[in-house]
Amino acid sequence: MASLKDVAQLAGVSPSTVSRVMNNTIFVSPDTREKVEQAIREVNYKPNILAQSLRLKATKNIGLLVPEIAHPSFNLVIKYVVDSAAKRGLNTIVCNTHNDDVKEAKIIDSLVRQAINGIIFIRVSDKSHIVNVSRSTNVPMVVLDRAFNNERIPNITADNYQAGVLAAEHLVSKGRRHIATITGKFDISLARDRHQGFVDTLRSHDIELDEELIYEGGFTYQSGMDGVKKFLESDKEFDGLWAQNDLIAAAAISTLLRNGKRVPQDVSVVGMDDVQFAPMIYPSITTIAQPFKEMCDKSVEYLDKLTRNEKIEKHHISFPCFLVERESS
Repeated sequence: MASLKDVAQLAGVSPSTVSRVMNNTIFVSPDTREKVEQAIREVNYKPNILAQSLRLKATKNIGLLVPEIAHPSFNLVIKYVVDSAAKRGLNTIVCNTHNDDVKEAKIIDSLVRQAINGIIFIRVSDKSHIVNVSRSTNVPMVVLDRAFNNERIPNITADNYQAGVLAAEHLVSKGRRHIATITGKFDISLARDRHQGFVDTLRSHDIELDEELIYEGGFTYQSGMDGVKKFLESDKEFDGLWAQNDLIAAAAISTLLRNGKRVPQDVSVVGMDDVQFAPMIYPSITTIAQPFKEMCDKSVEYLDKLTRNEKIEKHHISFPCFLVERESS
């Protein structure tokens, strides 16, 4: 098997120069770099990644923490982060925090001890201990999706307030005046932001949300079922419903149909996220789409820059959402 010394001898340079070219640590002239890269190809040199990691006290690995690995939204996040990282020569270690803030902190501590290059995470909730952990280490971190308005860590989010605006405007445009909503847990800031955008926009159309038509569940299928059952049992009239994600929306549509309600004739339903199954079920889900790919690409870009001690353009980037109209509304 070819060694670093073999590459150096063939290129006519020192082993340290070969190392500099491979690790991109110090400037090397274009001519020298070309000679070294040509020699690497000729001898088919494969560096020992473990040895490099020990020497540089870093790896080509980044961590990605998601609250629930089986959730359709986080499936998309995992796909796009892994793809984007691979294009930059980075491996992704995906970690499932199981919606547990204590486990979340332990996983981050474990990754830091492994000399991880950096960490992208979607926090469990506002109760997460991540900020405290991040302050005690020099490992670069980027918050994706669930960030505070005054987040102290670089963060990439969707404009969740705008998502609520879009959902409300769409339901009102369909002539809906008696509107219900099923939200995520309000200990997650984005659930509050979405709800506030929704409430404010309805009020601008002189529509007040009835407290009995607000169900604070969670971002789960069960919450969609439970929320609709609660509304139906209350005997409150409702002709429109915003579900804060597509899992909730799918469950809401199914529960409405099973209880003799027509969608969208009796109740228009709007979801959030535009996950894989949204156009597949019947009726297909009208939804507020998040630009997951763009958000994930930017998160990886930010993390890569931070690991190289490069400047990032903004501490916070918020991507606009957009309406995808389908059969459910």
